Parts: sequence; structure tokens; C-alpha cells
Amino acid sequence: MSEMSPVLTKLKQRFPGDVVSTSSWRGDDTAVIKREAIYRVLEFCKNDPDLAFNFLMDVSAVDYLTYPQAQPARFGVAYHLYSLSKNHRVRLKVFANASEEIETAVPLWKSANWMEREVFDQFGLKFKNHPNLKRVLNHQEFVGHPLRKDYPMRKRQPLGSVDSLMDEMEKRLKAKGLR
Repeated sequence: MSEMSPVLTKLKQRFPGDVVSTSSWRGDDTAVIKREAIYRVLEFCKNDPDLAFNFLMDVSAVDYLTYPQAQPARFGVAYHLYSLSKNHRVRLKVFANASEEIETAVPLWKSANWMEREVFDQFGLKFKNHPNLKRVLNHQEFVGHPLRKDYPMRKRQPLGSVDSLMDEMEKRLKAKGLR
């Protein structure tokens, strides 16, 4: 049996009731976290000097609807963190059903804004307290979430009107005195 990594050991010690499980395969560390605790754990990972996870590489999701083994909930959301100064990485994973919200990571990493919007757009998962949770890849008239396992693979949806993401850009341009 291999020894647990220092990152996973620290997370289990600091959050014994919130770390559901850990695994490490070929140096790829993963901790499954209770949904209610994800923000606290992410904040600790970013701010603890021994961990110093200052780079949110990705936020992604998986639909376990047709997965052969039972999972705690239908969807898994994974946060991939990296420390530039420590050169280590970890994946934090939470499980949620479509009706459950996950706390946003935007206050910790601005890059979470678009990543969480992609997860919302493609899977329909909602991020509580997100500053602008709206579609970013599909048009606003699009019905459903195309990366869900029960979305019809051949379904087509015509676009009736053109969307614009300029609402966000206009605010920034006005704040800089450019509009």
C-alpha cells in the first residue's frame, strides 16, 4: 500500500468530516469533498502556505447517469488546482444532483466565472452566488443541456435570434471610460 501524498494528508487532517474519500493514482491526487464544504476547502487550498494552490486549471463535470457503478449523486464536478510555487496539483470533486446548488469559486479565482458557466450551460448545474450564471456556449433559446447523458444526440435546435455576450463587456468598457 502506498503512502498518502502530503496534500491529501493535510486535507484529511484539516477537514476530517468533509473529505469523503481520497485516491492517488500515478501521482494524480483526488479528494472527494462534501458539496456543502467545497468553498471552505477550496479557500483553504488557495490560502494555506503549504498548499498554495494559486491556479485553478479547470472546472469540469461528469454525468454518471449510465455509469455502471452507483455514485453518490448523478453529477460529479471536478476542480483541478495547481500550485505554481510548490509544483503540485490536486483534483477536488463534489457530487450533486440537478436540483442542488454548488457554491461558486469566483471569489477565489476569477477564472472560475467562465468555467462554471460552461458547466452550467452544458450540464445544467447551478453555482450559488455566481455573479452572472448564464449560457456561454449555447444560444439563450437553447433548451436542455447537451452534455447530459439523456440529451438526444441528434436533436437540433434552430437559432431564432442572435445572442450577445456584450453585456459584460459594456460594463467593463464604461468603467474604463471607453463608452
